[in-house]
Amino acid sequence: MAVTSLAVGDPIVEERMRSFAASLSEKDRRRYAALEASKLGHGGILYITEVIGCSRSTIDRGTLELDHLDEDPAEGRIRRPGAGRKKS
Repeated sequence: MAVTSLAVGDPIVEERMRSFAASLSEKDRRRYAALEASKLGHGGILYITEVIGCSRSTIDRGTLELDHLDEDPAEGRIRRPGAGRKKS
């Protein structure tokens, strides 16, 4: 399936996607990017990485998280325990 949608390439839609993604937590941003990429099909990951400004690995991780929502060990947390900056 090719990337074919009326919204693809629309600057207004792309700006709304960027604004919405910027308002989300780190975890939700990964999942949103993965969801949008999966809706677009082939070429969707590349398109979303360019629009939102995230990496392919971010989308891959978001896809894994979406596939295992019911098994989320860090439910209610933004980051996994031990993640983030280390205390000095």
